[in-house]
Amino acid sequence: MAATDSSPSLEILVRGPEGYSIWNGPPFNNGQPTVKLERVPCTNTKYSEDGSRLMVIKSDSVVSIYDCSNSKEIRSFDVPNMTAATLSPRGTYLQTFQKSTTPQEKNVVIWKIETGEPLYHQFQKNMTKTTWPSVRFSSDETVACRMATNEIQFLDTADFSKGIVSRLRIPGVAAIELAKAPGTHVAAFVPESKGAPASVQIYACAKDLQSQPVARRSFFRCSTVQLNWNSGSTGLLVLAQSDVDKTNQSYFGESKLSYLTTDGKHEGLVPLSKEGPVHDVQWSYSGSEFAVVYGFMPAKATVFDKKCNPLLELGTGPYNTIRWNPRGKFLCLAGFGNLPGDMAFWNYTEKKQLGTTKAEWSVTSEWSPDGQYFMTATTAPRLQVDNGIKIFHYNGSLYFKKMLDKLYQVEWKPESADRFAEISELIKSVNSLKVENRKPTGQGSNASQFSVKPMSAKPIAQKPTAYRPPQAKQAAAVQAELLGVSSSETASKNALRNKKKREKQREKKASEGVSGT
Repeated sequence: MAATDSSPSLEILVRGPEGYSIWNGPPFNNGQPTVKLERVPCTNTKYSEDGSRLMVIKSDSVVSIYDCSNSKEIRSFDVPNMTAATLSPRGTYLQTFQKSTTPQEKNVVIWKIETGEPLYHQFQKNMTKTTWPSVRFSSDETVACRMATNEIQFLDTADFSKGIVSRLRIPGVAAIELAKAPGTHVAAFVPESKGAPASVQIYACAKDLQSQPVARRSFFRCSTVQLNWNSGSTGLLVLAQSDVDKTNQSYFGESKLSYLTTDGKHEGLVPLSKEGPVHDVQWSYSGSEFAVVYGFMPAKATVFDKKCNPLLELGTGPYNTIRWNPRGKFLCLAGFGNLPGDMAFWNYTEKKQLGTTKAEWSVTSEWSPDGQYFMTATTAPRLQVDNGIKIFHYNGSLYFKKMLDKLYQVEWKPESADRFAEISELIKSVNSLKVENRKPTGQGSNASQFSVKPMSAKPIAQKPTAYRPPQAKQAAAVQAELLGVSSSETASKNALRNKKKREKQREKKASEGVSGT
């Protein structure tokens, strides 16, 4: 367990109406977390991708950057009329967006956090999910680019004073996604125009290799896309969605999942074996497999390799969410949002299900960086009641639960999975808590706010019955009594009364028939 002792400790950021605080992560002493940092007033917070720094927005004009190693403030920036702010992956730069009225006012600024000086200015008319952040960085911050009208512009991260060092011409480009690790390629989406289909194209970021796209895929009936790069920047999953389903099978439109590789060997649809929308898709930590939840309810879940060959079927159920463990060993298949919160935990390497449980009304869900715990949270403003946090073991047993009056944000402090011990050692530490290796029932109805529950045998699921109005139930009871279907149930007074009436009517008819003869 030496490797476990040298691993970094887990931390949880919790933000409410009065600000944020930081808890020491599990395992908890006496079943309760300890507070590492007391509440700090703020309106929003965000970690850098590597977890080295924390951005804290204190008002619409003040943003502070903290060093996560000692929770001390590095620098504070005063940016009037600030609408949005974000950190670069390693926390080297701060990018801010201000309200602007004229193109002469450059409202997007990149700041050097160590010195506090602005390095780059750019005008941007508005901000949407596809256009923010304006400047995209690779995980190592060696590549930076931004989307402009009909082109992608590349910047020199070593010297932002050079401005735009190269331009990639793509007429009609509406969205881009830069590969993270490494930042060798960029994907661009061009929507439909004048009868021409929409398309997604992959280009190399190196200036000398940008003459032709390395991969391209066209789509008909496509309004928006989600672009998902794998670790290693070798494969791109493209979820193309249309607002209208011309087959009239889905109220929410139509969706198709395609897969493109940077070597050009694969450009086509992912072979999904069930019709219906694609609910969620996620790459594994290694980037060698991806999991998809798809199809009309009950949805189906399948794990594919890099050649789109199915590796593991996870069954069907009320699911719309898939989450890979950072080590790639475990999977959580869940149904959140409008679904009842069912969760199934799988051991991917051993191809078996570990347990099932429920986390009703969950808004967010995330594995811990060490891959040992799975945390769900019910937060505002999505839900104004029943806000709280639940933490589960990798096998689905409930480890911790706490309800709060109002909760806005909960997330693990990011850490590289490589810094933690092997998952086999983590499993040994979990098993030391005397948790039986059987399928769990999850949270019970009398679960306390702070509790650790051992696993128990999985109960037999009862098949839900259709709703029947009271009058139908009464009629069914009468029919059962008259036909002798259910002798164990006691007949109601109405059933007995009706039975006697019918017997008298039969006797009366019989007597009339005899007298007539």
